[in-house]
Amino acid sequence: MNKLAKRAWFSMVLAATLLVGLAVIVVRYATDASMWVGFRSNPSVQVGGSLSSYSVFTREGTCVLDTDGSISYADDAALRASLLHLLGDGGNVSSYVTDEYGDDLTGFDHFNGVHGGQNADGKMRLTISPMVQKTAYYAMQGKKGTVGVYNYQTGEILCMLSMPTYDPLSPPETIYTSDENGNQIIMDEYDSVYFNRFVWSTYIPGSTFKLVTAAAALERIEDIETRTFTCEGSIYIGGRQITCAGEKAHGELNMEQALTKSCNVTFAQLADEMGKRILTEYADRVRITESIHFDGLRTSAGSLKLDAADEHAVAWAGIGQAYDQINPCQFMTFVGAIANGGKSAAPYVVESVSYGESKQHEAKTEMQSYLSKRTADALADMMCYAVDNNYIWACNFAGLDAGGKSGTAERDEQRQDALFAGFSRDPEYPLAYIVVVEDGGAGSSTCLPIVQQVLNACVAAMDAES
Repeated sequence: MNKLAKRAWFSMVLAATLLVGLAVIVVRYATDASMWVGFRSNPSVQVGGSLSSYSVFTREGTCVLDTDGSISYADDAALRASLLHLLGDGGNVSSYVTDEYGDDLTGFDHFNGVHGGQNADGKMRLTISPMVQKTAYYAMQGKKGTVGVYNYQTGEILCMLSMPTYDPLSPPETIYTSDENGNQIIMDEYDSVYFNRFVWSTYIPGSTFKLVTAAAALERIEDIETRTFTCEGSIYIGGRQITCAGEKAHGELNMEQALTKSCNVTFAQLADEMGKRILTEYADRVRITESIHFDGLRTSAGSLKLDAADEHAVAWAGIGQAYDQINPCQFMTFVGAIANGGKSAAPYVVESVSYGESKQHEAKTEMQSYLSKRTADALADMMCYAVDNNYIWACNFAGLDAGGKSGTAERDEQRQDALFAGFSRDPEYPLAYIVVVEDGGAGSSTCLPIVQQVLNACVAAMDAES
């Protein structure tokens, strides 16, 4: 009798275990099957490490990737190289967007499995403009950095370029060399070539961070729009000196003029007055400390680490040096919100995915809030004033109603990264953008020629679509 009871209990436990295991499999299948489809080891949908039988097109219809039988890329070498970090090379660089939508590109559904009983191909349409993408590629002239442009009202990314890059059809034979001691090191021209700088990098923002400090001052300092400041080229905060570039004295100026002249003395005083708590609050509020997830890509998060900072360090942080880090994609969306009354669309690069006649995925615009409309409009007016009174001499911004801010980020005593972030307020061209050139020196002189070419291409491409 005891043996029968033990066997009965064992049978019940075994049956319960099997039921639990079956339930786990069913739940995992429901939640994860679409992800499993795109695994590189799945022979049903993979050829040479890439999904088979699908095509990728740009916004106006140029085929930039086709895997029917073998992998082929765009006919234009510059376009191929400019899209390396988005579409991959079939080996060292992954195509995160096609991996993300592997189930859609293969016609997978939970009842019929892969192909869904159809004999069709998958098609993906990107928001990328080949004209803008190639223009940015040529304008960078081989320099390391990134260029990003997007429509802040819809979220469509027209350009996401990361440099350095290479043609996936003509990859370098080696990216390594040896130092004087015989140690293998990466060649300078290919430093971090597999790294998507637009999505994964963070940079010291330089004076572009003054936009965050200005937003905080507009909301937290009551008389800020009527107050004037006096700049004598330097100031002592926390017992140590803070200087303007070249110790240039800007004289008496209001905050709008201080942003235009990028006066370190003024913004150091603003940061000192508001303190680390308010600066940190606004870095969080405008989302530069968050990451963005879209189409299989997750950006790095920026940061503002002031917990242990003294008064002098807080002042420099308000200027955009020392403790600040921004991600290019994230900062671009913040600038878009400034232009758009405090809200901007979350970015995306995949417009749609279809399999045969079936539309598997279609992008949707999702608006996100960054600032109050009053603050955003005031800050946008200041950035437009800066263009009209400072930057317009070097760049006509394609004739658009433009606002912008340059930055020169000091990595060390010898190296400076150049940055420029801006927008167009023209209703027909609602664009925000960012340009970063590593070791580029002064932000405006280095980045504005690139901005000029890219904005001209944006206008031409958008006009051709209308």
